[in-house]
Amino acid sequence: MKILAINFSQSGQLDEIIENFISPLNNVSIERVKFNTSKQFDFPWTIPSFFDAMPESVKEIPAPLKPINFESEKYDLIVFGYQPWFLSPSIPTTSLLKDPKFMEIMKDTPLVTIVGSRNMWLNSQESVVRLIQQANGKIIGNLPLIDKSSNILSAASILHWMLTGRKEKKWGIFPMPGISDEDIQGASKFGKILNNCISKNTLDNFQNELVAANGLTINTNILFIEGRAKMIFNAWATLILKKEAQGKKRRFWVSFFKYYLIIALFVVSPFVVLIYNVLVRPFTSKSIREKKKKYTFLGMKV
Repeated sequence: MKILAINFSQSGQLDEIIENFISPLNNVSIERVKFNTSKQFDFPWTIPSFFDAMPESVKEIPAPLKPINFESEKYDLIVFGYQPWFLSPSIPTTSLLKDPKFMEIMKDTPLVTIVGSRNMWLNSQESVVRLIQQANGKIIGNLPLIDKSSNILSAASILHWMLTGRKEKKWGIFPMPGISDEDIQGASKFGKILNNCISKNTLDNFQNELVAANGLTINTNILFIEGRAKMIFNAWATLILKKEAQGKKRRFWVSFFKYYLIIALFVVSPFVVLIYNVLVRPFTSKSIREKKKKYTFLGMKV
């Protein structure tokens, strides 16, 4: 079996995850590819460059890719790692999935997606699955690895890491940013499950086995937040690009969005989630179960 393991990573975190995931695969040929766009997304970010990436991320506008030299034209399986930006696939992710050459490679090919995320990956996975299906690829599994700290604390710690490049406990108080070392190393456990499915020729059962091994859980509060936030992000992206097209200063509107997001995340969202848990959640258990099942097997036959 010929496997392509491909991803983009700024910090190197997703590189580690992919390496650990594919490490148990044996009796297969693995081609390891790391890709990037021609426009470099530097790490650490600056505050202006981070927020300026929002409109194109949300609108899934691709950027030119640096040349990628694939050893083969077709593979038996693709392991595709990506990260969400602003509840959408990162710009490099969208750029690869919309690249005609890679679309041809994905055609009629099983794919396993591996998400390295702070904690919100549901909307971005919907986009990734749609793009894979548009290329006639076949998604057979999804492993999302997330920062398991609380939403507010993880947001503060990840911003510290993103803007300084230092993966440390901010002020010695906040949790370590990013996905835990235990979970990064633990990706190999799910690679073993994939290896077992390959040896038994049961790739279509990979997601069931991954879920049984606790490889995918969906936080109800995050499910609620994501269900509303993507619409708001899309409205902001539309506004910013419209103002830019009208000759208005993009930087002003991006800065406006920045302050909105900070207030919404750190001030408004805790109260909204509290109200949801008290007044709404107790009466929507069936809907919650259905949505979790949907995202657990997104794009797959169940």
